Amino acid sequence: MDLSYPYEVTDKKERAYIRKRKRAAFLHSLCFYVCRLFPIKKNLVSVCTFEGRGGFGCNPKYVVQELHKRNPDYEFVWFVNDMNKNFPDYIRKVPNTLWSRAYWLSRSKVWIDNYRKPLGTKKRKGQYYLNTNHYTLGIKTVGLWRGKGFSKMAYLVSKNDSEMIDDLIIDSKFCEEMCPKGLIYSGSYLKTGAPRCDVLYGNREKYKNAFREKYGLGEDTKVVMFAPTFREGAKNGVRMVYSQIWTIDFAKLIQCLEERFGGTWYICVRVHPQLAEQFHGYTDEHLQKRIINESQSDDMYEILAAMDAYITDYSSAVFEACYCNMPAFLYVDDLTEYKDSRNLFWNLSNNEIEHVSNNKKITPGIDVELPFDIARNNEELKKCILQFDKTRYIDNVMKFKRNIRLVFNGDASGEVANVIIKKMSRK
Repeated sequence: MDLSYPYEVTDKKERAYIRKRKRAAFLHSLCFYVCRLFPIKKNLVSVCTFEGRGGFGCNPKYVVQELHKRNPDYEFVWFVNDMNKNFPDYIRKVPNTLWSRAYWLSRSKVWIDNYRKPLGTKKRKGQYYLNTNHYTLGIKTVGLWRGKGFSKMAYLVSKNDSEMIDDLIIDSKFCEEMCPKGLIYSGSYLKTGAPRCDVLYGNREKYKNAFREKYGLGEDTKVVMFAPTFREGAKNGVRMVYSQIWTIDFAKLIQCLEERFGGTWYICVRVHPQLAEQFHGYTDEHLQKRIINESQSDDMYEILAAMDAYITDYSSAVFEACYCNMPAFLYVDDLTEYKDSRNLFWNLSNNEIEHVSNNKKITPGIDVELPFDIARNNEELKKCILQFDKTRYIDNVMKFKRNIRLVFNGDASGEVANVIIKKMSRK
């Protein structure tokens, strides 16, 4: 498969920006070569999430927990932009700066990351780099599937990182077909499923009880997570991330959930990690006591395990919510604009919101339909909730999992840990 960048960069400012980034990457690589004076420490693991913006969360959290449980002598360093992040005592947090990365990555036997390493990062012979990614299936396209929305600079960063990866975690045939052009990746896969989804497997009462105790909610209360994703653009090749004003009617949402499912409902807002730093809560004087902001928490999945329903626009977590048969809905009020700017893995359009199939140009070996209901406005969302049929939904989810050939048994963390332990024991 041809994984080269198919577009010519004609904008002078973008070309100048790329040259600047390449020069900086060369200088950064020299720091890594200098740090090769230090030997690799065979029990040291370095970890990063969301380019240092994340903390103790996502797939790396659950892999690290399992490794520590298996062998307390393993040492862990975790790169962070904010040194106030909280971690267990067995993890050493270190600043996500150039020399810090160069030193600790050069000394680590294992790297674990859910995103991309900065351009200029250099891996040594004898090191093992596991990329857990921060999604498996998705709604919005990534990489070369985005077309011209994928900048040359983003391509260079992705390609450089992918060439260092030894194993990439995936969960399905869908991922195998999407990843080469999506992640500019032609390497080896670990077909275990996402470790962060272990907490969604089986009984979730522990997480439900902990969440309700944290916020002083009654045991019979119910909570829906609203998790909108970010919008993205670029100017002169420089990437920008932003959000949009939500049009979802929270008051009507609560009313519909209580009418259909009973109980007293609350809304847990969780924005994407790329927006979390600048998001400090949603204010509504009429609903303030019914809205909980969990955007600043480092780990989404123990929170998701405590939920009773899930709503998003284009977040990949909608699939993970439906895997445990949690009622999940898409609210896509800007579908036409978003599809034009980002492209989708699914044949989803304003004319097609029922029986939405996969985009065969991207995943030709898959024949599957989205298992959840889709709304373009508040009235359609009301209809989706009030007419929700649990039996039909579960049947659709089971068919979806079979057709994408989902690989997951609730112990992805253990399976990944087994692989890492073997790698660490090798000379």
